[in-house]
Amino acid sequence: MYAFSERRAQKIREAITWLTSGAQLLVLLPLLCLLGYLVAGEVALVVIALAVPMIRLLSGLAHGRPELPPSRARDAVTGLTLRDSLEAMLDGALQTQASSTLRTACVMIQIDEFDAFSDRYGPNASDDVLYRVAGRLRSAMRDDDLICKAGHATFGIGMAPATHMDLEAMIQLAARLQQMVEEPIALDSTTVYISCSIGFCLGSRSPMPTGAALLAASQGALQEALRYAPSAIRAFSTEMLRGKRGRALRVEEVAAALEKGQIVPFFQPQVSTDTGLVTGFEALARWCHPDRGMIAPAEFLPLIEQGGLIERLGDAMLVQSLTALTQWDAAGLQVPQVGVNFSMEELMNPRLMEKLQWQLDRFGLAPSRLSVEVLENVVAASPEDVVARNINGLAKLGCRIDLDDFGTGHASISSIRRFAVERLKIDRSFVMKVDCDAEQQRMVAAILTMAERLGLATLAEGVETPGEHAMLAQLGCDHVQGFEIARPMPFEQTTEWIRAYHAGLTEAPKFGRGNA
Repeated sequence: MYAFSERRAQKIREAITWLTSGAQLLVLLPLLCLLGYLVAGEVALVVIALAVPMIRLLSGLAHGRPELPPSRARDAVTGLTLRDSLEAMLDGALQTQASSTLRTACVMIQIDEFDAFSDRYGPNASDDVLYRVAGRLRSAMRDDDLICKAGHATFGIGMAPATHMDLEAMIQLAARLQQMVEEPIALDSTTVYISCSIGFCLGSRSPMPTGAALLAASQGALQEALRYAPSAIRAFSTEMLRGKRGRALRVEEVAAALEKGQIVPFFQPQVSTDTGLVTGFEALARWCHPDRGMIAPAEFLPLIEQGGLIERLGDAMLVQSLTALTQWDAAGLQVPQVGVNFSMEELMNPRLMEKLQWQLDRFGLAPSRLSVEVLENVVAASPEDVVARNINGLAKLGCRIDLDDFGTGHASISSIRRFAVERLKIDRSFVMKVDCDAEQQRMVAAILTMAERLGLATLAEGVETPGEHAMLAQLGCDHVQGFEIARPMPFEQTTEWIRAYHAGLTEAPKFGRGNA
């Protein structure tokens, strides 16, 4: 009810603003003059006729913002104008910048993993979150700044020209906006957490002095931030233009990249909360393009699926991950296991067991060194068919079965037991702010209690702060993985990282329950 009243009040305020701006004021001015003359005579007529245009003119000059026509369309959920209005505003702001000492900028904000959030909480909750985020952005910006809905879960901000708008000021603004967006959101009877990534471009760094160019540069900075999501911030630089000028990626390019070994695993460490030691790595696919640099999975994985290349990608990740294990062994490093994600297509292969056994024998590795990561929705949707037989067969072979993204799907306790799952990987949505939110702590504690009763190990994904790490250890989570430990890294960097990390354990306190 409160949200409905707030939305209606916002629409009323927007209608009043629209009526008193631009061409609408030209319609209202004669009416105001006539009313003034009838009520107070000629003096009022002269005062109104001179004062109203003068006030409007001085207001526009003070703000340094060009007059814009009202947007032809608004987003139905947030009430914000759309992308075309942002481009028009930036055109005018850049013109002001060219003839004065004032400066403008464009900011793009995208909620991280919003599709996964929508799948989990539903469309009504998603709309509520978008509306709340829009309100937070409105409250953080000046009246003359323009906020628009620029995509499914993306917001754009055009900064009205101002005197002090440099790189340092914009970085501080981006951090402040990110903090506001990531504040907890009360949703029905629960509290949810979201994160966002931000890209921005100063008007002085726009490739061309047009609103379209400035908007595109900001979008490019956002795409760069999304490569390092969640909660990343990037400023536009000319280096980002490399690889962006060409055509869109094609399926044929992805297939060629697989053949040439350009798509490789980056390894993210997993550590014990009790001993602090590295207990494994997860292999995550990355494309190192020779011209475009690092290409994020979100950009090439849809092409992998489109081209029917999922199994070829899985084979490449498996072989390179087993190779990494043998090289860690040769270097005298203790890496107990490596986790490799197995897709539904791979698990439907009736010869998967035979292929995997051959690869393990080829590298001389025990099956226990391989952790087979299976998404929770795959387990939940799989009947007693070839998928179930393969997963159970891999478990009998000695491979470890990890249930990935636990808590976001619908896997029952019976399905967990039926598929011989050995470890639950707790999804990041439960881990965020677990050190300062009692409800998050209760949710994680419930998962850990269930896992303990079932004899399952646990690993928390997406751990980003020492506080989250410490709280998870106190609650009894066995392993953690996330940016707080390390970002995914190419194999070449892992050897040095492992040695440096283990050397640091002799000086740093451990997070285990016994040390809490």
